[in-house]
Amino acid sequence: MYKFEHVRHKPPTELKVERLLIVACSPLRSHVNLSTIFRTAGCCGVREIIATGNAKLIGKIARDGAEHVRLTTKNSLIPVLKKLKQEDYTLVGLEQTTNSTQLSRYCFPKKTVIVVGSEREGLSQECLDLLHAVVEIPVWGLPYSYNVATATSMAMYEYCRQHPAG
Repeated sequence: MYKFEHVRHKPPTELKVERLLIVACSPLRSHVNLSTIFRTAGCCGVREIIATGNAKLIGKIARDGAEHVRLTTKNSLIPVLKKLKQEDYTLVGLEQTTNSTQLSRYCFPKKTVIVVGSEREGLSQECLDLLHAVVEIPVWGLPYSYNVATATSMAMYEYCRQHPAG
């Protein structure tokens, strides 16, 4: 029988270049969801989250992300998306639509904004009209969609899996 040594809390993998991934959030009802997204962003090496509405972080949840992630708050998502589009970011919505692509089949460009809708309403049609692509995560049970923080975490992970060095 083989014996494997496991070392707990190994240091993070170093990014060779800064990640060109931004997360842009519609107004979220729950500060818990935004704080969870923020913490996951820190783990993924994301440098900026743009939040709209009454954005507030809960320190116990967001915790270590604050050292690495900048939270920018804006009044409206549409002008932010238009500006990022002009800066040659690819805008990728996280939503279930008639022509969305399964997350596991989508190839993220390096310079990407993951656009996240609110918990109940999702992304507005005005936001959807600005996007380059829409990805969805298949659901095999009820409810019909994942929690916004869970889905955003899955999307950030998939981006990082495709671009592990930054």
